[in-house]
Amino acid sequence: MAATTVTDVGGVRIITEVIPASDPRAAQLAPSSGPAAAPVSFQVQSFRRAQPKALGTIHIFTGIIHICFGIILTASEHSKPPLPVASGVLFWLGLLLLASGILLVESEKRDSILLVKACCVFNAGLILSTLVAALLHSTAITRDSPGCERGAGIRLRPEWCSHSESKLLSNGMDSLLVVFILLEFCVAVAVLAFGYHAVRQHSYTRMAM
Repeated sequence: MAATTVTDVGGVRIITEVIPASDPRAAQLAPSSGPAAAPVSFQVQSFRRAQPKALGTIHIFTGIIHICFGIILTASEHSKPPLPVASGVLFWLGLLLLASGILLVESEKRDSILLVKACCVFNAGLILSTLVAALLHSTAITRDSPGCERGAGIRLRPEWCSHSESKLLSNGMDSLLVVFILLEFCVAVAVLAFGYHAVRQHSYTRMAM
């Protein structure tokens, strides 16, 4: 049975009730004993301000687009493929985007500074890769289609070289991919900036300890 005491202090009445452990109300008042969520480190929390899950989703989406375009263009082009197809940039850039996107999504779920460093390494490589890819696509836009160069002579040029529709379609595809590459470049720069800031904070904390 609960014991109750009443105390009057300065016009205020304080009622104190002692609840025994056998009382059902004691279980409701007891603090929760469930497992507490592990706190996220300050460095990873700083990196997550860049919304790595959203940025990783962009990388995965554009990576799939690059690979799909690579398959379509490789299967549909003539015996002399254009420079972006011949270089395989659509495939290796797409795979690099997929790997970077998966790491960014995982960094949202796990508290690991190693994942942040891996994201920085992959996105540093992505910055260089997007610059190379943009150069290849820009070169393909400015150049004639393979086999249609003016130096090869008019008689030796294939019949399809006289049709401008194929060149316009190819330039449109390259221009669209350049837009995607610009988006990928901006995302990679943002990830690298936030990741480098988080890694620097981690190094400073370790030195301070």
